[in-house]
Parts: sequence; structure tokens; C-alpha cells
Amino acid sequence: MIDLTRPEVFGAGHPVQIYDRLRREAPAYWNAEEGGPGFWALTRYADVVAVDRDFSSFSSSPTIMIPDPRPGEPGAFGEAKMMLMMDPPQHTAFRKLIRGAFSPGEAQLRKVRLSSLAREIVDAVIDRGECDFVSDVAGEMPSLVIAELMGLPRDDGRELYKLTETIHSAPEAVGDGAGRDAVMKMFAYGMELIAEKRARPGDDLASLLLQVEVDGRRLTDPEFLLFFLLLIDAGGDTTRNLLGSGMIALLENPDQLAWLRADLSSRLETAREELLRFTSPVIYMRRTATRPCQVNGAPIAEGDKVVMYFGAANRDPAVFPVPDTLDLGRDPNPHVAFGGGPHHCLGRHIARLEIDAILSEVLTRVADFELIGPPQWLSSTFISGPRVLPLRFRRA
Repeated sequence: MIDLTRPEVFGAGHPVQIYDRLRREAPAYWNAEEGGPGFWALTRYADVVAVDRDFSSFSSSPTIMIPDPRPGEPGAFGEAKMMLMMDPPQHTAFRKLIRGAFSPGEAQLRKVRLSSLAREIVDAVIDRGECDFVSDVAGEMPSLVIAELMGLPRDDGRELYKLTETIHSAPEAVGDGAGRDAVMKMFAYGMELIAEKRARPGDDLASLLLQVEVDGRRLTDPEFLLFFLLLIDAGGDTTRNLLGSGMIALLENPDQLAWLRADLSSRLETAREELLRFTSPVIYMRRTATRPCQVNGAPIAEGDKVVMYFGAANRDPAVFPVPDTLDLGRDPNPHVAFGGGPHHCLGRHIARLEIDAILSEVLTRVADFELIGPPQWLSSTFISGPRVLPLRFRRA
């Protein structure tokens, strides 16, 4: 029996063979759930896209995670909800609060700064000859960027991002209650940040969120804390895990790495999109059916959990020819690594520029990568990527 709630299923990345079987035999698969009612797992591209867009039939409330929230859990603030758990028009109103900070134009204004950060990150490791690529390179970029965006000290950005790794890890990997404790630490830091930014507001996203209004009022403290958690959490997932998983993919496909290096400036864009498709850092998002309906013949009842598996959709042969082959020149490439519909990742423009900046620095300045130990993967059914990736290299 296939059980997609087991972290070991994702212990070395996406379970490609399981995805293939489900797409063929049960594209809407009923997955039993220990301690829960079970859920429908969707693995075909067309179904994932359709459900992601249809927010009236498939709601993001009460949560986008497979387990239902329990009373008293961190984040259970009465009426306050994280933006990811909202539907339009409420979601639209909250999204507008920060949309400007993540627009394509605003992201482009940060391009030079991101390139500078990437140089600084590579400078710090290039003469050592080896590093943990995840903590020293892939995780550094989003940690520093979110710290600058939110007006935080750099080391605080690093420590906060470490908490997100614990939040996403399976309880059996980090200890029962560790995820809850990490969330509470994040909220405690957020409360201190509220006091500081109200007393001394700056030109940063945290100060902006404490000043803007939604529906004619300012955010409550719980609403700010949930926004803060979301921005820290989502602000690094794609970049860090794409770069870590992407490095493994490049090492396993030296012909593709050589092709990319031969003309990096003109080939980087398609290569980045293919790495996003191939690695799919976010494993799934859940929706809850608001009415009886059907998906690929499956009888969905009102209240049923419906879970979209993005990594499976991104390897659907009906959309992507030879999907299990890394093809850095793949075009077109309509992947759903950033999701779709009203919840299409708001930070995707900055994430793409972060990825480009790091890949440009690494692939032009560093050569002869080799693993000096096995990758250690994040124990998670929600986020896919290595948490440790020991590499040896030399200055190019």
C-alpha cells in the first residue's frame, strides 16, 4: 500500500516511481491517514492545475497542510489566519498588503544587491576547498535576503531560517514537540520585533506591515505574527531547496552541467526553470472540498481533503516529454513548482533572481565539484531538499 504521509517515502527526494504508478493507476488516490480521515492525492498535471485554480470548490481553509489543526496549537489565534489559509476575497486583500514589495519591478531593483550578496557568499567558501553547500551557500542567500527585507540583523535571519527547517521536519526526526517549540520561538521573536518597529519604524517590510491597513484597520498582533512566520518560512524554501537539490541534479548529469557552463548567460533562464521542475521544492499543498464534485472520476465529498502533489505534476509525461530526464534547455516548461491560481507564489520573482545570482557565481568561479559524503535529506513530507550536502571543489 502506498502511504504518502510517511517521511521515508521522500527520504531521498521525490518518489518518482510511486508518482508514475499513481498517475497510471489511481490519479486521484485515496490515501489513508493515521489519526485522520484520509485524503485524495492528485498526481496528474491537469488535475493539480484545475484544483489549484478553483478556490470556490477547493478551499485553502482550514489549512494547506494534510493534518487538520488542533485546538491550542501555535497559530490558533481565533479569527486570525495565515494568508496561505485564506481564500479570495480575504486572501486578495491581505496579498495586496505586500504585493508591491515582491513585484517584478521591485525584484529587478534588487538584482544588483543580490549579485553582490552571491559574490560575498562564494567569497566566504571558495578558498576552503570544501563546504556544506546547503548551510554555507544555498541557505545563506535567502537568510540574508529576508533579513534585509524585514530589517533584521543577519544572524537573526540565519537563526530564524533554522527554525523553519525544524517546523517542516517530521516529528520523528526532530522530536515530538520540536516543531511547536520552533513556532513559539518564532512568535516570541515576532513580538519583540513588533515592539521595536513600532517604536523605531524603518524602511523595511516589517515596519510596513505594522502601518498598512486592511479593511480600514491595521493588522492585529496575531495577524502580524502569522504574516511574519509566513514570510520567514516561505522566503527561503524554494531558493534553498532548489539550489541544494539542483546541485545534486547537476552532479548526476555532468553533460547538462557542461552544456550550461558553455554559455551560462544565455542558457541560465531555461536551466533554472528546468531545475525548478525537476526538483519541485514544495512537495504538496492541500485544499478542502466545499461541495460534492469529481476529480478524474473520483467522488469527492464536501469536506474531503484534496492534496496536490507538485513534483508528480511536474513529471507528467502528458505535459513534459521524457519527464525524468534533466533537460536544461527544455522549452516550453509550464511547471507548477511555484503553484498556481490565486496562491501562485508571491516571492517567485525574487526567488528566481536569488537562484540566478548564486548559480552564476558558483558556476563561473568554482570547478570540479564532488561529493565528499552522502547528502542528508530533510525528513519531511512537505518540503523536498537536502539539509546537508558536503562538497569538495577548487577555484576555477
